[in-house]
Amino acid sequence: MADEISKAQAASPGGETIFAKIIRKEIPANVFYEDDQCIAFHDISPQAPTHFLVVPKKAISRLSEANAADEALLGHLMIVGKKCAIDLGLTNGYRLVVNEGPDGGQSVYHLHLHVLGGRQLGWPPG
Repeated sequence: MADEISKAQAASPGGETIFAKIIRKEIPANVFYEDDQCIAFHDISPQAPTHFLVVPKKAISRLSEANAADEALLGHLMIVGKKCAIDLGLTNGYRLVVNEGPDGGQSVYHLHLHVLGGRQLGWPPG
């Protein structure tokens, strides 16, 4: 966890991200869902038994940079997250997380949705 926070404190918006390369299939990922708007793949550093990301193909660096024109896309990410969670057997619940900025733990500046489940998640998070 501390390593991710260090990454978030060092990260900054701008430039190409690893997610853009995954979307373009330039680097491998364990992709299990894709449509014309987004892609879903398992996190390489899972924080729960099931931990995957839903990433829009449109490059939005952070949630605070999204605008009204992105409303349908943001809703689509949540619906895809829900569908994938069900497909992966998360019938007892799961958590959707969007990290925003350094204090929110954002280490990759390409908006993405974390879906975590497969165990009892603590509250409050963080």
